[in-house]
Amino acid sequence: MTSQLKTIVLLGILSAFVIMLGGLLGGRGGMFLALGLALVMNLGSFWYSDKLVLSMYHARETAYEDAPYLHDIVATLARRAGLPMPRVYIVPEETPNAFATGRDPDHAAVAVTEGILRILTPEQLSGVLAHEMAHIRNRDILIQTIAAVMGSAIVTLANIFQFTAIFGGNREEGGNPVGALIMALLAPIAASLIQMAISRSREYLADETGAALCGNPEYLAGALEELGRMSGQIPLQSGNPSTSQMFIVQPAFAVGGNLNRLFSTHPPLTERIARLRAMRHG
Repeated sequence: MTSQLKTIVLLGILSAFVIMLGGLLGGRGGMFLALGLALVMNLGSFWYSDKLVLSMYHARETAYEDAPYLHDIVATLARRAGLPMPRVYIVPEETPNAFATGRDPDHAAVAVTEGILRILTPEQLSGVLAHEMAHIRNRDILIQTIAAVMGSAIVTLANIFQFTAIFGGNREEGGNPVGALIMALLAPIAASLIQMAISRSREYLADETGAALCGNPEYLAGALEELGRMSGQIPLQSGNPSTSQMFIVQPAFAVGGNLNRLFSTHPPLTERIARLRAMRHG
């Protein structure tokens, strides 16, 4: 399935949750209102999802003179991948992690936390950034970013619908407050499962492509070991668990991470590392 088709399917499924919630809560009127919200969310996700995610993590764009070491690594990897130079961002977080975003390679950005710049060797950092460049080359970034924004919106709307359903909803318009409450409880779980199914298969491919780009699978394998050890100890202070699939390793969140821990959007780190080291020996 192509990235474009996956994006359309994802948007359709996530939008269906919003429309069903509206119909259960407010009948026909609620359904039309939810349909309007879904259209706005879809258009906004396509054009502005990268900006929303970057602002969610207070990421700041850096010029070459601000971080020449980081820009040089990204530029080298972009040339090897045959990609335009993406924008480079730094996230003011101590937890070591990284992600890529944007709607296509011409509008891409890579973001790294301050923490990752402190703990990784240059070779390990090149492995991490090669993984993110692989997501850009494999055109994963649009679907990952849309999934993050739509998932976050569904969680927010579900919380609103739960509150409204508890207080009765709109029975006169054919609403079903009990059904809406059940759906509001299930929608965030379903959104997480959709994100998980999409993300896991793409992580293995990005690892494989990234290992080739950086020139040595051990660079990325060693980085994943270090990130796995540190990321769980230092939670992210900002952001939303619905964006977990965007990061190179599953992040921990200071607030609201219970559902995120239950449904991991990433394959097991031990398996990813083993695959990378098998590539080296192979």
